[in-house]
Amino acid sequence: MPSLFRRFRLPATAVLLATGLGGCLTTPGPTVSGDGRCDASQLQWAVGQPGDEANMRRLSRESGAGLVNPIGPATIVTQDIRQDRLRVFLDAHNIITAVRCE
Repeated sequence: MPSLFRRFRLPATAVLLATGLGGCLTTPGPTVSGDGRCDASQLQWAVGQPGDEANMRRLSRESGAGLVNPIGPATIVTQDIRQDRLRVFLDAHNIITAVRCE
């Protein structure tokens, strides 16, 4: 192994970093129950609630969305529409002001 470092002149940290990142490539992504399509029709209970982790998890579970996107007052968003995304709009005090599938 020391001859490898001398031959290619790679620092040991580069080799360790490369081998460590290799494990990240095989990590599976999040699982989505159902078809991943978002349905916000039953989520109006969240308006006025805090945008904490428990409420975000509940919104994710109840919406069926594959992606929950919290939007703060200064967040710039794109106008693209995704059927699997739930956008949760938050005010400056982290209170949910709207939930929409977009």
